Amino acid sequence: MARHNGGRGWYGKVLGAALGVTLLATGASVWTAQAGSTGGSAPKATTSAKPASVVKPVAVTIVHASDKGARGVNITIDDGPDPEWTPQVLDVLREFGVKATFCMVGTQAEAHPDLVKQVVAAGHRLCDHSVSHDTTMDKKSEAYQSQQILDAERMITKASGGVRPMYYRAPGGAFTPYSRKLAASRGMRPLGWNVDTKDFERPGTDAIVTTVERELPNGPTLLFHDAGGDRSQTVEALRLILPKLKEQGYVFGFPVR
Repeated sequence: MARHNGGRGWYGKVLGAALGVTLLATGASVWTAQAGSTGGSAPKATTSAKPASVVKPVAVTIVHASDKGARGVNITIDDGPDPEWTPQVLDVLREFGVKATFCMVGTQAEAHPDLVKQVVAAGHRLCDHSVSHDTTMDKKSEAYQSQQILDAERMITKASGGVRPMYYRAPGGAFTPYSRKLAASRGMRPLGWNVDTKDFERPGTDAIVTTVERELPNGPTLLFHDAGGDRSQTVEALRLILPKLKEQGYVFGFPVR
């Protein structure tokens, strides 16, 4: 999601929950050991749901392109899952036969494993969006970045019943060379966006749709949210924009890996 701070009290709760996760971790000694220099070999996660040997590294570059080619569009949904809004988003996606990538916050996935499983069962893909959605991650230590990425990977994988996230999206786009390399070493392609719908600001359904139509020429990856506040405008905007894009000859896919 885009970097922003206003009206986001929900994240204070998430950060509080995440603090407990951090304190329960083995602490700086373990994470520091994992957080080697970016110039060395890629660090390995000790908290992975699967052995490191089965994880295939992917490219470290931030991806935007769609696997459907020039007319492809990638729908990405950030910050959930949320018990009120995620089911509504899933309903709209199912109505129009669209698959999306859900960038989940670790504490949210841990709190709502049933929703994570619903997302997977519907054929959507998972993305690691860190443990606590700290948009200043790029200013923090490598040990902290490791904790945020690897703990979230573990939490999402456990909540899904063993399906690992395929992408990593830094909160607010706060990527670093280290975080990209770490995520890629865990098989999670760093994921960017081209169209920030600003739906988190609740500008109105029509404004969200207009933003998509105006900015889609910038690239195929669209950013929406299913948590962090009232997402009724997002749900309605998706209901309008998905059939409209289909009518214009676009096809929906996933970010390339």
